[in-house]
Amino acid sequence: MSSSMTFPSDQTNNRRQFIKTAATLASGTIAARSVLAPPAVFASGSDLLKVGLIGCGGRGTGAAQQALLADKNVKLTAMGDAFGDRLKLSLNTLSAREDVSAKVDVPPEQQFVGFDAYQRVLATDVDVVLLTTPPQFRPIHLKAAVEAGKHVFAEKPVAVDAPGVRSVLESCAAAKRKQLSVVSGLCLRYDQGFRETVQRLHDGAIGDIHTLMANDYRGKIWVKPRQADWTDMHWQMRNWYYFTWLSGDFNVEQHVHYLDVCAWLFKGYPAKAIGMGGRQVRTDAMYGNIFDHHSVTYEYENGARLFSNTRQQARCKNDSAAYAQGSRGQALVSERRLEITTDATWQFKDNVKNMYQVEHDELFAGIRQGTPLNNGEYMAKSTLLAIMGRMATYTGQEVTWEQALNSQQDLSPQEYAWGPAPDVEIARPGVTRLV
Repeated sequence: MSSSMTFPSDQTNNRRQFIKTAATLASGTIAARSVLAPPAVFASGSDLLKVGLIGCGGRGTGAAQQALLADKNVKLTAMGDAFGDRLKLSLNTLSAREDVSAKVDVPPEQQFVGFDAYQRVLATDVDVVLLTTPPQFRPIHLKAAVEAGKHVFAEKPVAVDAPGVRSVLESCAAAKRKQLSVVSGLCLRYDQGFRETVQRLHDGAIGDIHTLMANDYRGKIWVKPRQADWTDMHWQMRNWYYFTWLSGDFNVEQHVHYLDVCAWLFKGYPAKAIGMGGRQVRTDAMYGNIFDHHSVTYEYENGARLFSNTRQQARCKNDSAAYAQGSRGQALVSERRLEITTDATWQFKDNVKNMYQVEHDELFAGIRQGTPLNNGEYMAKSTLLAIMGRMATYTGQEVTWEQALNSQQDLSPQEYAWGPAPDVEIARPGVTRLV
C-alpha cells in the first residue's frame, strides 16, 4: 500500500487485474508452497510461528493481541497499513501490553505503509497473516496470502460485492488444496454458548424452524472530519465505514454477524430477498453514501422466512440478536442471552472463554496439529447473504440468490492511489439498477 503507488498504464485497473497482479508479485518474491505438497507442520510446539498484521486499526490490533496469546511460541514480525499513523499506534499499543510485548518484534524495515503494504508483508517470512483492513481489500489480500502459502485469519465480512465473494470462494478452495488455514472473523461461531445453543436447536429443541429474525439496532458510530490536505481517496479511506465500495454498507459490515447466525441455525441460505432502506438521519455528506436503515425479508425454498432489520440512529432502543421460531417453541440467540423456550425454559449460563480469543486459539492449534481449519464456504456465503440484502434495499427489486452470486457489479475503484476516489452516489430504490 505505498502512498505514491499507481498502476502501469498498460494494465487494466479493475479488481480482477489487480488480484492477478498481486498474485504475480507475491509469487515472484515468495517461494510459495506447492499446491501438491502440504505446508510445514509445527506439531512439536517448539517451532516459532511468525505473524504478519495487515490492517492496523482497532480490530487489527485486537486480533494481533489474540494471535500472540493463542500460542506459546509466536511472534509478530511484520505489519502493514495504508496509513503510517495507524501502524505506529497499533505497534505502540501492542508493545505496551505486558501480556504480549515480549512477542512483538517488528523492526522499522518490517513496517510497511501504503496500498502495497500487504504485498511487502507477504514477502517476509511470516507463517500466518491477519487480514483486518476494510472489507474491500479482503478478496485481494486473501488471494495473495494463499498464493504466498500463508495461513490466514480473515476478518468479516470478506467482500463488498459478488465478484469479491466469488474470488474468496476460489481462494478458500485453493487454501484447502494447499492445506492452509482460513479462519473467519465471524466470531459468534466460536462462542461456546452459541455453539451449544445452536446444537440444541439442530437437535430439534424447538422442532422445525420456520421463521427467523435478525435485528441489529444500534446508535451512531465514529466519523472523522475531512482535513484540508486530504485527497478524496484519503478522506474516503479514513472514513471507510461510510462508503459502500469500502465497507459494503453497515448491513454487510456489521449485520453479517447475525445474518450468519441465522444461516447457521437454518443450515442453509435463502432463495430470494426483497426489502427497503434509506438515509433518514445520516443525510450529511460526511456520511458518504451508506444507508442508516435496512429491512429485508428473505425467503427459503421451503417457504421459511428470515426477517432482517438494521438501524443506526441515535437515541433509539438498541437490539442485536437472532430469534428463531419453530414448530414446538422459540429461541433467543444473542450475546446478552441464550435461551430456548418450549414447555420449559433453558438458558446457557456458563462462563466461557472470549470468542475472539477462541478464534485464534483454534487457528493456531490447527496449524500446530497439521489439521488446518477452513471456514471459507460459510464466511463467503454469509457475506453474500448480506450483500444480497443490500442489493434489494438499494434497488427496491426482488433479488434471487443466483442473481446475487452471479452479479457483475464490481465496486472497486479504477485504481488504488492517493488521488481521486469513486463518485459518492447514493442509491435510490426504484431508480438504482440491479446489476
